Formats: sequence, C-alpha cells, structure tokens
Amino acid sequence: MAKKLPNILFFGIDSLRRDHMSHYGYHRLTTPHIGKYAQGGVTFENCFSPHIPTTPGYANMLTGRDCFGTGVVGLSQKTIAPGVPVLAEMLRERGYDTTCIGFEGNAAGRGFDRYIGFKGWGPDHDDGRAHKAQNLNEVALPELERLAQGDKPWLLFMRHMDPHSPYLAPQPFQDMFFQGDGFDPADKRMQKVYDFKPFGDYIGSWVPEGLTNPDYVIAQYDAAIAYMDAAIQQILEKLRALRLEEDTIVVFTSDHGETLYDHDCYFDHHGLYDPTLVVPFIVVWKNHLPKGLRITDTMQLKDITPTLLDMMGIDTGLPFDGRSLMPLIRGGHREKEDEFYITECTWMRKHGWRTPEWKLMISLEPDFHYKPPVELYNLVNDPEEYDNLADKRPEVVKMLTDRMNAWIEKRVKETGRPSPIEVNFLRPEGPFATSDEAYHGKYIGSVAQAVALQKKKE
Repeated sequence: MAKKLPNILFFGIDSLRRDHMSHYGYHRLTTPHIGKYAQGGVTFENCFSPHIPTTPGYANMLTGRDCFGTGVVGLSQKTIAPGVPVLAEMLRERGYDTTCIGFEGNAAGRGFDRYIGFKGWGPDHDDGRAHKAQNLNEVALPELERLAQGDKPWLLFMRHMDPHSPYLAPQPFQDMFFQGDGFDPADKRMQKVYDFKPFGDYIGSWVPEGLTNPDYVIAQYDAAIAYMDAAIQQILEKLRALRLEEDTIVVFTSDHGETLYDHDCYFDHHGLYDPTLVVPFIVVWKNHLPKGLRITDTMQLKDITPTLLDMMGIDTGLPFDGRSLMPLIRGGHREKEDEFYITECTWMRKHGWRTPEWKLMISLEPDFHYKPPVELYNLVNDPEEYDNLADKRPEVVKMLTDRMNAWIEKRVKETGRPSPIEVNFLRPEGPFATSDEAYHGKYIGSVAQAVALQKKKE
C-alpha cells in the first residue's frame, strides 16, 4: 500500500513583515509561540514578496510562478493566467481534502473543496476591538478536527487577517507594547497622516481620537502580531493533541509586509520599499526536516509551492518559475537568485529591480505621494532607503534599468504574454496623468469601505 501523503497546515498571514517578528530578531517579543515551534524546523531569513500587494502575493505563493507566469500584478485582478493551476488544485488531483478559511473569491484561492469565512476586519465586540484571530480559531479548530477524522491527506489554508489594518488587538495585547503618552499636543507627527486625504480618514476612523503619537500605532501593529501568535498556538496545540505533527507540514508565511510610519506610506502595504517586501517563510515537519535550521539565501514566494511539492515527493511536471529549496534544507547547493524584479499596482503603479546592493524603482503612473519618478537606493549604506541617489548615480540607474528590461523582454518571450505591469492600471479608464489626479482619485474613508474594497477586488 502506498504511503499516505503528508497533510499541510498553511498559515497565510496577511501583512506580516518578518522584521517585526521576534523570531527574526525584532526587539519586542511578538512571536514567542511561532518562534518556539519554528525551532523544530527550518526558517528562511531572507524571503521576499516581490509582487505586491495581496492578489499577486498569494498568486506567487500558491502557484510557484512569478508575475509573468501568473499574469497578476494588481489587487483588482480576478484570474490567473490560463493553464496555471494553484496548490489546492494540484493536491486535489492527488486525493487531498482541501479547506480554505477566509480567502474565498481571490484569484489564488480557487480550487478548494470547502470554503469557510470568519469575521476578519474591524471592531466586532463590545470592547471596540477586532478579535480576528479568535474568530478564525472558532471555525479553524473544528475544521482541523473534521479533517483529522478523515482517511485522506488534507490541506488547511488559513488567511489570518492580523496584522492587517485596522490594528485593533483586544486586551491584554492592546497595551502590551505602549505605555507612553499618545496624546501630547506638542507631538505633531500624526498630523501629516490625518492630512493625507487618500488614507487620513480611514486611519482616523480606527485610531483613538486625538492621537498624536505614531509610535502608539506601530505598537498596535506589534500587538496584533502578538495576539495572532497566541491564537496560532491554540491551533498548533490542537495539531499536537490530535497526534498529527509527524504527518503534517506546517507553513508560516505572508503575502507582503507593511509600511508603518515609513516613507509616507502610512500603515498600509504599498511602496516598493523593503518593509513591504520582507516576509517570513518557516516550514516545520516533525522528524522529517532538520531542527533549528536557519537559511540565509535569498528566496521568493514563488519558491514555496515547488518546495512543498518536492518535500512531499510529488512531481507535477509543471514548469514552475520558482525552485525547490530542498537542496538547501538538505545541506546542498542551489544557484542563488539575489537579483529580482519587483512590482506594485494598487495605490501606485511601479516596477523596479532589487540586488543585494541596489534598489531601483520606476513609476509608471504619477505617484500620489508626489515622489520622484525614479528612485535609487544603496541598500548597503542606506538600508532604510531614504537617500535617493537617482540623480547622483545615473550610471547605476542605467545599469539596473538595462538589466530589468532585458529580464522583462526574456519573460515576455517565454510566456507569450505582455508584461503584466504594462497592461494593468490603477483605474479601468487608464493611467492617471498627474500626481494631483492620482491624489484626488484615490480614497478610502472607513473600515467598512476597506472591507467593501477588498471584497470588490477579490
């Protein structure tokens, strides 16, 4: 009798930047439970989501393809390129029972046997806080028990909405990382957030009235991570209680990171700066993978699906753009891919090229933050990306632009499709003509509107 294939417990955590996880060295103890569990497996220290935000990020993650392979760069895109299956479809063909929690309707969320929703956005209790992770657990724990009772291998994919804004973790997490003065009238730092018309009303709708200190909001983001981490521990404990750890691959990753008070991209996930691109990837399979292994080689979300399939011994014969990380896990060699193409297409439409030393960003539509059309950063000397060298180092701009364009030309020929960033715009009627037009044409005013926007996009 053929050996039963392993189950997959997949935590697809929205908006989680790895550098705010204590497991990755963050100074606040935000992920003690994930960190402890990760000691039993493999942590990748340099995982990137190169195509942001949500829709392209999950598409890369769950197909093993880059943005040319999926055809997806924008939040509003509803379909992946023809003939490209997602992980759930690949596993269903091999007899898996598949369940998706909190991700119905997204392009990459198709192909599951069962979909379960949960309250996942704004305040939903009398305390005025958002109990997102608890709401997920209330449906995930029974579903895990149901899957465990079956005779098929299973995939349980969970889209956690912590720490996606609004950052409203309940007590005791709410105040665990901030005990300072959030309302000092002399502190003017939050004023520019409120004055930014596209987002100001939205952020003002969920932060305390009169808040002046952005450090409070950053602490709320961290609190949301810690709250989610505690809730995830319940699911991990249930897996242990069901005696399924040796039969189950556990995955932790994210579709993209989050900008906080960085680069004027207030408490959101736009901008091609590294806070939006850095994500975790942790994989644990008890007694099958090395314990406590940390791998520093650069990887991308497109590598996750090929890695899981290789780990499971499944050969789909598909032409993935990503590559299995199993050679590195086994202590061998995998050719490095330290340079890669980056895109965003939601609030701003840009693309660029990232190397270990340089980051190039080029606007394809006028920036609603009124930023320059070309940005160049030296990631070694200026890792926070605040010193734009585009005018001072035109030879580097040209060198990186030539590399990027050559790669784009190569991928267009390989896929037989146009570059997706060239044919997807910020609005259906075509590109914005000016930054003023973009600034006044983009607006999100409340949590309810954010929910509606996300549902519309998905």
